[in-house]
Amino acid sequence: MTIDNASFGRRDGWRYGLLGLPLAFCALPLYVLMPNLYARQWGVSLAALGAVLLAARLLDAVLDPWLGRVCDHLFARSIAAVLAFGAAAAVLLGLGFSAIFLPTVRTPDALLWWAGGWLVLTYLAYSALAVAHQSWGAMLGGDALQRSRVVAWREGLGLVGVVLAAVVGNMLGVPVMLLLLWLTLGLGWWAWSCAPRPACRAAGPVAAAPSLWHPWQRPAFRRLLAVFMLNGIASAIPATLVLFFVQDRLLGSEALQSAALGLYFVCAALSMPLWLRTVARFGLARSWLLGMCLSVLVFLWASQLGAGDGALFLIVCALSGAALGSDLALPGAMLAGLIHEAGDRGRADGAYFGWWNFATKLNLALAAGLALPLLGWLGYAPGARDAHALQVLTVAYCLLPCGLKTGAALLLHLFYRQPAARTPSP
Repeated sequence: MTIDNASFGRRDGWRYGLLGLPLAFCALPLYVLMPNLYARQWGVSLAALGAVLLAARLLDAVLDPWLGRVCDHLFARSIAAVLAFGAAAAVLLGLGFSAIFLPTVRTPDALLWWAGGWLVLTYLAYSALAVAHQSWGAMLGGDALQRSRVVAWREGLGLVGVVLAAVVGNMLGVPVMLLLLWLTLGLGWWAWSCAPRPACRAAGPVAAAPSLWHPWQRPAFRRLLAVFMLNGIASAIPATLVLFFVQDRLLGSEALQSAALGLYFVCAALSMPLWLRTVARFGLARSWLLGMCLSVLVFLWASQLGAGDGALFLIVCALSGAALGSDLALPGAMLAGLIHEAGDRGRADGAYFGWWNFATKLNLALAAGLALPLLGWLGYAPGARDAHALQVLTVAYCLLPCGLKTGAALLLHLFYRQPAARTPSP
């Protein structure tokens, strides 16, 4: 069914968006805590770990478009089939995540093989669940503001999960983190099963379904994906390197690390209502552009920080977190509008979000698989204190993302500068 602005209330938002909490809860440890844990505690080399992360992400990412096609067929069959698929994916996700953080091997070489195998399975389950959930939200329909509201509930509750993961992972330990993941996966799936349901198209022969490459036939999709990928790489690099920056550049304590991560994601969540108001006034594209500009200014300032500037870094985290809110709430809403305008809602949503998640994972793979080895080759290693190594870390954490995000902002302005194209739907 298509839901209008008045009918999608807070209860609907909670029911649909709650599954975003465990999905984001497991994402932060995989992207941020796991590399730091394997490198510092178990002595796995950054270059080798980066290569494993890149390989696992690329293999997983290649499967995302196929998963999107599977979801389209499931939606064509019934909502019950989609929910059963999601339940199986949730169980596999919990098992894989648990294995990554509770390895039964300890030598660096064995850990690399262990991590690589379980990462592939965990990423596969994560993708299956995420694509089905995202497609569900896109099929609910609505105007630009309504689509932003649906995405904001999903991503806003996801940010709550990220904050929980940051606090629990650093302060309460791995066992508590795993317990919370299993609990929130169960609650999230149950709430999803009670959420507003999109109308499924009548089932037809497999040949009648859009092809795997169908989204690429839409120029608007190719343009939006180009902006999304460039901006995503710019955001993924500092996410991968933040703990190294705090520990070695700022000489920050574990308390500062937890506070920085928590504040970053809390401010992103709190910024969601502000971005929705901005969308109502300026449209999706211009609002996203404002978020990119804010992020660039904040990271330029962060490049000037050094040892003892922990308090100033918390301000950086608050402002960059607010900018993150636009990255989370607005691009997905733009994609949902694009799908509707192309006439593909209810028939190819999974295909679009499959390629969208492919791009997301490619961004993260490039950030981890290229940034970590590059730091090692240029002379940085965890625990480094010499000026050259710290300068390399600062450039990678602050300035490289600024350059990439500026490029994304220019592309966004170029593609959406005409008044009729401020958002994917009028």
